Amino acid sequence: MGILKILVVVIFGVVLHGIESLGEGLLVFDYYKETCPFVEDIVRRQVEIAVHKDPRMAASLLRLHFHDCFVMGCDASVLLDSIDEMVSEKQAAPNLNSLRGFSIIDEIKYILEEACPYTVSCSDILTIAARDAVRGGPEWAVLLGRKDSLKASFDGANKYIPSPNSSLETLIANFQQQGLNVQDLIVLSGSHTIGKARCLSFRQRVYEMNEGEEGGGEEGDRYKRYNTYKRILRSICPKTGQDQRVAPLDFRTPARFDNHYFLNILEGKGLLGSDDVLITQDYEGEIRRQVWSYASDQTLFFDSFVKSIVKMGNINVLTSHEGEVRRNCRFINH
Repeated sequence: MGILKILVVVIFGVVLHGIESLGEGLLVFDYYKETCPFVEDIVRRQVEIAVHKDPRMAASLLRLHFHDCFVMGCDASVLLDSIDEMVSEKQAAPNLNSLRGFSIIDEIKYILEEACPYTVSCSDILTIAARDAVRGGPEWAVLLGRKDSLKASFDGANKYIPSPNSSLETLIANFQQQGLNVQDLIVLSGSHTIGKARCLSFRQRVYEMNEGEEGGGEEGDRYKRYNTYKRILRSICPKTGQDQRVAPLDFRTPARFDNHYFLNILEGKGLLGSDDVLITQDYEGEIRRQVWSYASDQTLFFDSFVKSIVKMGNINVLTSHEGEVRRNCRFINH
């Protein structure tokens, strides 16, 4: 019996150790409870100030988080500047002269370094800031404990970030590479209910000759109904030049996070080609049915959005000793 008791104690100890090991490196809600208890208050306040000065910054911070997570995971690699032989992701085609919000993250990091030196990672700051940027929309708790990467991936940014003119097939493949499904694609596309896009991003969508646009029948009638919308966009964005002019992603309520994006794309009024293809290239009709459900039920969209953005925020995160907590979000520690 004595030997049996010893074996039970040993086995229990091994199991318990295994459970404890599984907990190591996982993201948790109260990661900074003891080391930096006011981190979320600080981030929220600075985001509020930034968005008050520039309402467009809300969408910019949300987009910055998206572009970070789609390249190597949510590790703040997008914040790194070029140095020596490492080329910044900021120089990649999807980001160059397009991504915004870097100075806001810098300001938040500076304040946090004063309050809690060498404690809060840039990747966690970016994740919290993206949540707080969704003003008037859904609210959710952010899992924390990410570490910052030691490198950037210029090639990855060019390869994995979807183009504004991507086909539906390409979009689905992009999302699947990140462990996200079609449902996540639809829901996260709904973030285009706020923000603006450059002429360079929607010119092709505005000037392309859609099948049936000049023909007769139902398709011809369908496109004639949207000529006014296209004329407005063409007045903003000529066929050549003025690449930096912008138009709202959602003409209905451009500064409000709501479900109007889905109403827009059902009417053919998505600004980007990648918005439009959710309907025009959905030959099975499954995506259209989901879009209809979000267009008619904002609460359903908000609930689904929270699930998908939390899922995205957990893509390939670095924890424990896999990365570092940068002192300056633009450079790795030396």
